Amino acid sequence: MPHPLVTALRQALADNGDPAKAEGMRQYMKSEMPYRGVQTPLMRRICRDLFLRYPIQEKDVWRGVVLDLWREAEYREERYAALELAGAKPHEPFRTLDTLPLWEELVVTGAWWDYVDGIASHRLRELLERFPAEMAREMRCWSRDPDRWKRRSAVICQLNRKEQTDLALLFDCIDPNLCDPDFFIRKGIGWALRSLAWTDLDTVESYIARNEGRISPLSRREALKNAGKIRSGGGR
Repeated sequence: MPHPLVTALRQALADNGDPAKAEGMRQYMKSEMPYRGVQTPLMRRICRDLFLRYPIQEKDVWRGVVLDLWREAEYREERYAALELAGAKPHEPFRTLDTLPLWEELVVTGAWWDYVDGIASHRLRELLERFPAEMAREMRCWSRDPDRWKRRSAVICQLNRKEQTDLALLFDCIDPNLCDPDFFIRKGIGWALRSLAWTDLDTVESYIARNEGRISPLSRREALKNAGKIRSGGGR
């Protein structure tokens, strides 16, 4: 029998769905899974309210509810709700190194940017900041995995770390993917370098110069997108 929070979330999403928006949302995301038509601000309000109404106090229960929402989802918003629960502030103590297999399952089975990018840039980054040595080792492994979404996750897991960016780890994750023809890998490389450029443009430009002929035009263009603004002293 589902946890009461699962039942309440599914019902609330159904009650607040807008069929007129659902098909457009599905087409935009190129999703095989249908949408209810609940846009993100409303979906997040629903989640916040229900998380307060049905608090979860145990890690195993939290993990079980996240996976139930995710694995049994019939509509994409149910998976978004799973990610909201996974990252909710009250559950921060649950997000220890042993949750990495959970994030791995969501990345591999989600297999699209709307799921993967948030997991990588928030959940994986959170673990990396708390367990730097262990996560650096794991991310280096992910960067060479056959699964493109694990590789993209490894590349972008340090977004917005600014001066705290582990440069050796960043380039170790990018290097094995430089010649990959996949759009999402190339875009991810550019995104990761563009994020670093705001605080260390010289390092980004030097890395690109060293890898001229290997780095794709897309990655290079994305990486240097804000170079002119940065050079002129413009802020984000």
